[in-house]
Amino acid sequence: MHKVTVTSDDVKKIAKLANLQLQKDEADRFAGQFTETVDMINRLNEINTSDVPATYQVNGLANISRDDTVDLKRMLPQEVALREAKLTSNGFFVVPRVIDTDETESVI
Repeated sequence: MHKVTVTSDDVKKIAKLANLQLQKDEADRFAGQFTETVDMINRLNEINTSDVPATYQVNGLANISRDDTVDLKRMLPQEVALREAKLTSNGFFVVPRVIDTDETESVI
């Protein structure tokens, strides 16, 4: 497998696409780190894993989620939740519209 080298110009292009600002020394430093990362991934890809079964979790725990119950001690009363709101209507928060109904399709 050929060695991939990430250049500082590559890093600058990636930073521009991600809208990130780099300090002067960071492009060279990140180029070296990215090159090492790609090299490590390439080395891992060379390992024969054909006899290794797929592993989806490694700690042996199964179905550890809690029961979906209402904890009344942790519930915020509606009056408390709404008391600092700028606008309310019939027990609900009033917020500006963010979806234009002319462009949405009915899903029913």
